[in-house]
Amino acid sequence: MNQTALIVAPDLVACRASIAKHSRSFALASTLLGPTARDHAAAVYAWCRAADDAIDLAPLAEQAAALVEERAELDRIYGGAPHTAAGRAFAIVVAERRIPIAYPRALLDGMAMDVDGTTYRTDDDLLAYCYRVAGVVGLIMCHVLGVADDRALAPAVHLGIAMQLTNVCRDVGEDWALGRLYLPDELLAQQGLAGLHRKLGGKLPAHAREGLHAAQRVLLDRADRYYASARRGYRDLPARAALAIRTAARVYRAIGARVRSLGPTSLERRAVVGPIAKSGHVGAALFAALGGLRRRQTHIPTTILELTDVPQPR
Repeated sequence: MNQTALIVAPDLVACRASIAKHSRSFALASTLLGPTARDHAAAVYAWCRAADDAIDLAPLAEQAAALVEERAELDRIYGGAPHTAAGRAFAIVVAERRIPIAYPRALLDGMAMDVDGTTYRTDDDLLAYCYRVAGVVGLIMCHVLGVADDRALAPAVHLGIAMQLTNVCRDVGEDWALGRLYLPDELLAQQGLAGLHRKLGGKLPAHAREGLHAAQRVLLDRADRYYASARRGYRDLPARAALAIRTAARVYRAIGARVRSLGPTSLERRAVVGPIAKSGHVGAALFAALGGLRRRQTHIPTTILELTDVPQPR
């Protein structure tokens, strides 16, 4: 029986609509997967997005309660009785691909950092956040895609961290408007902006623009090291999965390059990669994937990876 047939059609439609609406980059990459993996990936994305929106879009005074409800829904997903379309679809993927509950729990722990108004003092503070909200998604996707070796798990985390660092750099201006600042205070201090988080809630200070962009460049350099390290895991993916992941990585890395090219104006203009450029990245990813083809034996990962187990990129 086709695994995706187990996802009820209306739930699957809702998941596909979610990824198409909210992430053109991931939607593009998912089209390169086989049908089962494509729909499982859509279910994973839809659940992550639904949980994030339920918390992030709630009134500030209600976000803690929304987080409690999302934790309860996760327990229902693993108990076989979810309440939402995304939850029901994700429950199918959890069962089929044997995804450890530790991973989606860590994702909710990352969302809790936003609810708690966490201040990021050091690089390690930001790294912990990136692992929780993005690195563990890489681990979940290892189960969805069928990795060939547990050694691919650390590169998957590195790719998630790289993408989240890119997100952080792209969204500095938008996050400031929401009362958030993810750039570590130690990094900002190097640019003469120590304690900038204490000015959250007001207009972004004009004098901070150059220093913020300098901090963006430092984090993008760090993201590049994680992207480079992530490439070590591509060889352990099935061929179509390798193509999809290569494409997503190339597009996200291009977003970082766009942030660089925009300079301080990236604080007001959202860096995007256009459809023509995306097509070019698909072609480049296909060329690279063809060069890396080899016979792959896939299995369900057995290792549960914590942040403390993840090596730094080389």
